[in-house]
Order: sequence, then C-alpha cells, then structure tokens
Amino acid sequence: MSLKRVVVTGIGAITPIGNTALDYWQGLLQGVSGADAITLFDATKFRTRFACEVKGFDPVAYLDRKEARKLDRFTQLAIVASDEAIQDAKIGAGMVDPDRTGVIFSSGIGGLVTFQEEVINYAKGDGTPRFNPFFIPKMILDIAAGQISMRHGFRGPNFAVVSACASSTHAIIEASHYIRLGKADVMVAGGSEAVISDSGVAGFNAMKALSERNDDPKTASRPFDKDRDGFVMGEGGGAIILEELEHALRRGARIYCEIAGGGATADAHHITAPHPEGLGALNVMRATLADAGMVPEDIDYINVHGTSTPLGDIAETKAILGVFGDHSYRLNISSTKSMTGHLLGAAGAVEAIACILSVVHNIVPPTINHHTPDPELDPNLNFTFAEAQRRPVRAALSNTFGFGGHNASVIVRKFA
Repeated sequence: MSLKRVVVTGIGAITPIGNTALDYWQGLLQGVSGADAITLFDATKFRTRFACEVKGFDPVAYLDRKEARKLDRFTQLAIVASDEAIQDAKIGAGMVDPDRTGVIFSSGIGGLVTFQEEVINYAKGDGTPRFNPFFIPKMILDIAAGQISMRHGFRGPNFAVVSACASSTHAIIEASHYIRLGKADVMVAGGSEAVISDSGVAGFNAMKALSERNDDPKTASRPFDKDRDGFVMGEGGGAIILEELEHALRRGARIYCEIAGGGATADAHHITAPHPEGLGALNVMRATLADAGMVPEDIDYINVHGTSTPLGDIAETKAILGVFGDHSYRLNISSTKSMTGHLLGAAGAVEAIACILSVVHNIVPPTINHHTPDPELDPNLNFTFAEAQRRPVRAALSNTFGFGGHNASVIVRKFA
C-alpha cells in the first residue's frame, strides 16, 4: 500500500536550559549546562547531589492552582510542552478534526514522586490506609496522554508507550505510523519526565549510573571524555506535532521538516548495560535507514544517545562506524545530554527537537565538557566538541536506548 508522508508542524519544549523550544535551542547553541545543585529535595546525604532541573517552573503560571494539585510534575511538564507545540502548529479547537487527532505521549517512569510521597505518608501514619484519591491517576504514566487529549478535545488514538529512555522516540514512531497508515491526520507525540527525587537519585546511585562529580556539576555530563563517570539526571518534556502532508498543505501549516522513518530493536543482552559491540544500536540505525528508504550517505548529523557512561559511549560509537563506514568521518555527531542531562523517557522527544531545528537552521549543536580524549574512541570522528558548527544538514538521525535493551531511532529530513 502507499504510505502517507508525515511532516512536523509544531514543537514545544521545557528543559533544564530553556522553558520554551526557542530558549532550549538557544541554550544548545550557546553550550549552556543545565546542571547545578539539587533544589527539589535535600540531597546532602546522597552520593550525587546535583542534577539538571527545570529552572523557574511554577505550574500555576500554566494551570489552575486546584488542577495543578491533581497532577504529578511529569504531567505538568507534559501539558506545558504540548500546549506550546499545539499553539505553534495552530491546531487548537475547531482547527482540526478532533476524531482524527490523537496523542501518544510517554514517560520512562511516570509519577515516581507522587508514589514516593504517598508511601512515605502511609509509613509515617498509624497503619490506617489514608491515600490521596488522586494517587493512582497522578502516578500512572499514561495519564499525560490522557490529560493532553482532554485538555484539547482530541479523540483520536491515545496512549503511552514505555521503553525506559527510548520511550518518547517510540512515541514519535508509533504516532507517525498512525498517520502513514491513514488512521489519523494529526498526532501529538512526545514525552516528559520528573524523577529528581530521593528515590530517583538514590535508585540510580545504587546502580552506580550517575556521575558523582559534586565539586563541578556543570562539567559532570561529559560524553566521550576519558574521565566520564556516569550520566547527569535531567527533567523536562518535549512535544512534536506530526501531520499528514496533504492535510498540512491544505490548511496552510508551516512545515518544519519531514519524519523520514523510524526503527526499533532490542539488544537482548543485559538489563542495563549495552551490547559491548553496539549490536542493538547498529541494527536500529540500519532499520531506521531502511524504513526511510535512505542510505548512510544521506545523513549529515547524528544526535547520539551519548549519556556520558563508560560503556554506552563506546558501544554507540562502534555501532556508528559499523553502519556508516567511511561516511562516519563526514558526519557531525553530538550529545546534547552534555547540556540538558539525561531526561530519561523525555530524552527522545527533546533530542528529536534538536534534530528538527538542526535541519531547519543548518547548524549542529555541540558536545560540551570535553577535556581529555578517550583512547578507545576514534579521534577522527567529529563529535562537535565545544562549539556549534554550521553545515548543510539535509537529514539528522536521533538515537535513544533504554534499560532492558530497548533501542529506537528516528530520522528527520528537510521537506521538499
């Protein structure tokens, strides 16, 4: 069958380096680090005492105070990002068919803070089960998609997909499928995460996954650096409006770029560690190129998963060399997690927005915090260290990999 073409007509973001998509993009180009001491809870006794928090976020600036209390922070962030994207795309009430407009919005963990607070309050009590009636609706991670649909009256496909740190990339891929198959005209896709909390930080500390560079948090996220010691936890949300091409043209929508294709694979190797040769990452990039009908030479920029972990950065680089061969040395590669930290389930959407704007503006955001070359990494690869680089960007590929061995990639390309 003939598949429909999918284009991007709106974007929205709230991140540790900017509370709108434009501010986020400017932060990336300026090489701003979003890392600082944790303020959301008392982290003085933790091995890691810093993170990339969203700055200056007051939910009542966006939501009714009573309504805001019924929502976990991850849902609040989802609403802010999606509201911006919906406004950007001009798909508000009466502008699109609500029965053919859907929402697939994800999170890796969901309402962890709500869960933590309710359990602590119960443990401190006399054993009488007194729980907030909104406990479950606040906690479940599909609630962000539901809240967005109810807020805007979108009655099309509505659900969440969960694949840890690959979640929102899978959301983009699944949303694009509905449009390609003619089952929807417009989809809101993305993800949000807000787990900078006692249990979130302690849990990742116990796995030895987080950087412990407490004396210099702004340089702690250092992908591809010899002295990287783990990722920096981030929070935020990203939303992308996907639209069937002819539908977008009929209504005179501004088109950012096209979703060329997406792919998904599994490492089938380990619960947290990547395949040492990057097999799952290699396979997902090949699958994504095939889905897009593209060849390696069509890609100019890869926004890598690049979490700043000792094993992950090496495995992903091996996969890139395996897929792109000699063209690897003509690519720009960068990890925007060096600035935003790792937004977990929201990472895919936020990083896809970086790819979209890179294609639009022909500029690649940098990888900051590189100090010491890693002898295990090919020095001839262009990791876009320190400063953004201008170049033609015909197409960009975004990689995300999650605990459990989940891999997802998506390609965005210039619309023509």
